[in-house]
This record gives sequence, structure tokens and C-alpha cells, in this order.
Amino acid sequence: MKVSARSEVPAFAVMDILAAAKARKAAGQDVISLCVGEPVSGASEVVRRRAIELLEAGDLGYTEPFGAPVLRNEIARHYERWYGSSVDPARIAVTTGSSGAFMIAFLAAFDPGDVVALARPGYPAYSNILTALDCEVLGIECGPEQDYRIGPGELDAALARRGRLDGLVLASPANPTGTMMTAEELDAVAAWCAAHDVRLISDEIYHGIVYDTARWPGASAIDHVGSGAVVVNSFSKYWAMTGWRLGWMVLPADLLGGAEVLTGNVALCPPSLAQFAAVAAFSDEGYAAAQRDVEQYARTREVLLAALPELGWREVAPPDGAFYVYADIGDFGLPAAEYCARLLAEAGVALAPGTDFDVVAGDRWVRLSLAAGERNIVAAIPRIATWQATLG
Repeated sequence: MKVSARSEVPAFAVMDILAAAKARKAAGQDVISLCVGEPVSGASEVVRRRAIELLEAGDLGYTEPFGAPVLRNEIARHYERWYGSSVDPARIAVTTGSSGAFMIAFLAAFDPGDVVALARPGYPAYSNILTALDCEVLGIECGPEQDYRIGPGELDAALARRGRLDGLVLASPANPTGTMMTAEELDAVAAWCAAHDVRLISDEIYHGIVYDTARWPGASAIDHVGSGAVVVNSFSKYWAMTGWRLGWMVLPADLLGGAEVLTGNVALCPPSLAQFAAVAAFSDEGYAAAQRDVEQYARTREVLLAALPELGWREVAPPDGAFYVYADIGDFGLPAAEYCARLLAEAGVALAPGTDFDVVAGDRWVRLSLAAGERNIVAAIPRIATWQATLG
């Protein structure tokens, strides 16, 4: 039987590493998993309590395709609270995780053959979803030489190189680097996109996870939705609700109708239990619990950064936000995939290979997730250092 060519996209290698780590744990081996962006705390108590109440009430049918009005209203209030921005709840689409948001946004905004630019390194699912939808992905190098950022200069060069650009997916804070953009930098990119008729998709799922709020107060593209930008966010990271599969996007007027029709056909609606429980995440208790997690990530980040001389990781991306450290391990003489496979097998530590995030230069890099918590990072550092010493 025929198999579609669109399904022939690369696997997300970190999920294979995670599966191998879980298999080793199930077999009784001592494994420290630092490969995925999954907060160890899980959803806050206030959200879990609300979920229990909802389950006991027993009324969890379908909601509207774009999500329950009560949740969309709370999301709108969140933009007022954090950014001082007024957002019409009618522009908010609650989705099955941010992954569902990207799928619907890409389907609504881009046609086969459209050229969409991405930062490299960057989150691989952007590229893989776009490729499956027969879009052309244009990687823009965004490494140490570019200070891990995309600006109008890089976009001018990309447009000159390709001759056409239909979309740009931009993340701040970024995965895997933790790089952030200032409000001025983000405004400049959004203005460039509007001037060149390029659809900006702003991935903001790590908003709130910032370590120097004086320097990086947090900049959103929310005020650029009126000029065509799409803003994507999620409950998975700041609110630690990964398995609840709940995200959202704020849409410009021209995408609202198509996105709602697509959502109704593809998913009917996001998970009802997750939606109604997530309303509690916007309570004072919910925000406070999320902020305690951020403080934990900050302490864990300091522990890891202090251990860099011991680890011998020469080049490290600036982890200003999110909860990752992206490090160059090229001096140890192993390609990233082999490095990660052997580190897991021989030292019981799971990291993500950089090839997931950069198909050109990722062979020298690995990503470590601080979301596993300080105890796990403290335990992993000597294991990694001792194992690396055996590589000679």
C-alpha cells in the first residue's frame, strides 16, 4: 500500500532518548533524565484540585472549537495583567497544546510551496510540520556569531538569498538556546515582517521563565496581531502542565474563520478537563506556584553554570530564559548522537543531541534541561564529568 511522502520527516530524537531512559529505569537502572523540557513539579495544587472537582461533577462534554469562553476570557485578562495589552477573547483559540496551535496556524496561514524561515538552531517540530505540509523551510543561521538572534539584517539576507519569504517562526525565549529578544528587537522584526508581507508566528511558550527581569522584562508580539502576527503560548512550561495538552494562539482577523473551521474538523475542541482546570492557573495561587517553579529553575541554572569549568563545556548559549543549557561538546571527539547514546548507556544520564535542533552544526552540541530540578542536576554533573574523562 502507498505511504504518503509527507510522513517521511525526521523523528524527534529526544523522544527516542527519553524512551531509552525510561526503559532503563523500568529495568531497575539508575538514570537521570535531563533530555526533555518537562517541569518536575507538574501542575500546581490549585489546578489539580479543580480537576478533581470537575471529574466528580461528571459534566465534561465538548466545548466550542476555539475553547470554553471562560478560559478565553481568562487568557485575555492574562495579557492585560502581564503586558498591559487589550486582547479580544474572540481572537483567542485554545488548542491541544502549542503543537496543535502550530498545526492549525500553519494550515491556515501557508500554502504548499510557501517559504517559511526558521532560526537554526531551533525547535525541530516547526520544520517537520511545515515540511509535512509541503512548505519550504529556510533555515537562518542563528549561532554564536549572530549572538543567537534574528534581526532585520538576517531577514534581509535571507530574502535576498531565496528571493521570497512567506513566513517567519520566531521564539523568545528560544528552545534550545534560551536566547531572548528585547521589546525593541521584537518590534523591529515584527515591523520588518509587516513591511515585507511576511507572516510572523511568535512562539511565546516559555514566557514567564526569565532570569534577569530587569534586563529581559519579557516582550510579546501580542500588539502586532493587528498587522498579521500570530502569537502562540501554552500551559505546558510556565504552568508545568505538559501532559494536559493545552495551549492557545491569538489570531489576526484574516485567519480567524479558516482556523476555526480547521480546528472543528481536526480536533473538534481541546480537552475539556484540561480547559476548565486551567482556569485555576490564572488565580493568584496558580501564578504564585508557577513563580516558585521559576525560582527553582533559577537556582538550578546557577548550579549548572558554576559547574561549567568542571564539565569543560567550552561554548554555551546564553540561557537568559526557558530552562535549557545548550552546550558545545565538540572537544570530546564524539558526534552529539553518539555522545548522548554513550552517556546514557555508560553513565546513566540522558541529554538531547544538538542534531535535533540544528541539522547543519548540531553534531557538536547537546541540550540539557534544567526542568528536572536541582537535585538531579547536582547528581548528574559529576557523572558527566567523570564519564567525559574516560574519553581521553
